[in-house]
Amino acid sequence: MNIGLIAGGGQFPVLFSRKAREKGFTVIAAAIKNEADTLLNEYTSQIQWSHIGQVAKLIKFFKSNGVTRTVMLGTINKTSIFKDIKPDFMALKLMTRARKTHDDHMLKHVARFLGEQGIEVVASTFLLPELICSKGIWTRKKPDFQTFQDIYRGWAITKEIGKLDIGQCLVMGGGSVLAVEGADGTDETIKRGGLLANGRGAIVIKLSKPNQDLRFDLPTAGLRTIETMSRYGASTLVLEAGKTICFDRDEMIEFADTKKISIVVLDQDDIP
Repeated sequence: MNIGLIAGGGQFPVLFSRKAREKGFTVIAAAIKNEADTLLNEYTSQIQWSHIGQVAKLIKFFKSNGVTRTVMLGTINKTSIFKDIKPDFMALKLMTRARKTHDDHMLKHVARFLGEQGIEVVASTFLLPELICSKGIWTRKKPDFQTFQDIYRGWAITKEIGKLDIGQCLVMGGGSVLAVEGADGTDETIKRGGLLANGRGAIVIKLSKPNQDLRFDLPTAGLRTIETMSRYGASTLVLEAGKTICFDRDEMIEFADTKKISIVVLDQDDIP
């Protein structure tokens, strides 16, 4: 069985490829240059490295290898769009048809276009459901009443920011918004918010966007997230149950307990 992989950065594409191979899939990867991990070479049967925007090359590669289903995994550094993009005619045509170039809208449009070419985009977690966050307080440290008030307020604001397709992460502190995720990504958002909080317990909230397409671009967290929070004095991480992917969960919880950081996973029904 062939499965396509459109691979960006981070560990998710590598984890997927390893799991797919274990389950008997032949992984055909279209990897993005300067983003995807070269470890993919070890876990894929065929791999093609391309720049962002080389759509015709991707489709030709998949079709020549009999790919009819693919996943879209991994991160794209938004600054790469300004320096590494090399759009071909097909990509330019796509962008013209899409009209809007916000992340979510563009990804859905690309998925629809691939479907028209006979290549179905399937859920990123279909081989790794164990990565999806389950509801609960994962750590020994529990948020106090005031922290929960900030969480509820921050959750609502993060969802509003998501509607505008600005970002998935927000940092709260003392009832105020300290940082909103932009093109710089989650780690830099935590840094900005943590420095403004000056070690006074910043709350990092990372949620899916309203009407999030669960096939791709799910928010992610992992050990690195907690390490960054610890470095900049953040005290609480809030994730969304069923709509967030978590890597290195055991190591993440162990490190958070060591640093007295709370990890709280809620869903929309928990928010007053």
